Amino acid sequence: MSSKPGVLEPLRVRVRRFQFIVGLGFLSLVLGAMLSVSLVLRLHSRVNALPSDFLRIPVAVVLEDLWVLAVLPTLCYGAARIVALRTWTTAVGAAVSGGVFVVALNFVRDGMDGLTTGWSFASGLRIVAFVGGILLSARAIRAGRAAAERGSAAAQEKAAARKSEYDEFLKAAEAAGERLEQREGGAAAEAPAGNAPIVGDSAATQGTGSAAPSTSGATGSASEGTAPTGDVPKTPAA
Repeated sequence: MSSKPGVLEPLRVRVRRFQFIVGLGFLSLVLGAMLSVSLVLRLHSRVNALPSDFLRIPVAVVLEDLWVLAVLPTLCYGAARIVALRTWTTAVGAAVSGGVFVVALNFVRDGMDGLTTGWSFASGLRIVAFVGGILLSARAIRAGRAAAERGSAAAQEKAAARKSEYDEFLKAAEAAGERLEQREGGAAAEAPAGNAPIVGDSAATQGTGSAAPSTSGATGSASEGTAPTGDVPKTPAA
């Protein structure tokens, strides 16, 4: 049971990659169609005012194929900045998927006649535009991957710079802590030496105080011993 996910994982990765490529081509076709319609409506009169068909047809082809000439390379560049894409697989697959949608729309609109007839100078230009869009998309993928690598390298440099700053700050904090400990140790060593004379003085004071009561006691006892002598009655003279 544990070996099945490992066997199916490469197939799942390929399916996801295929879905991503097809979605990229379809999205570029939709966005390109919207852009082409808006530009054609604005530039229709100017394109028709061109003096020759050799000028009108290339401009019309470029406007119609903006999805593969401009939109698809832009999307490929943006996707390559985020995801590691294969250059030619992604470019060719996305362009072919978008081209298949275009052919399918023409087939639904005109039937088989739309695919077999109408080959002219414009059709050749459309093929050239399609190949050019593939080349531009491949180049955009390379540029996007290079930009992503530069961004990751810059991010790593910033992370290394921040790490070095943090290390310096940590070293400074440790040095300050060591200096503070040394100061506290010196103050603790100086405190007993400064308090020693005070202890001697207090002991001497206590000794003096204890001697004073003993002296007073001796004096009191001496006075008590001599007191009865003073109280002896005197005999009258004859």
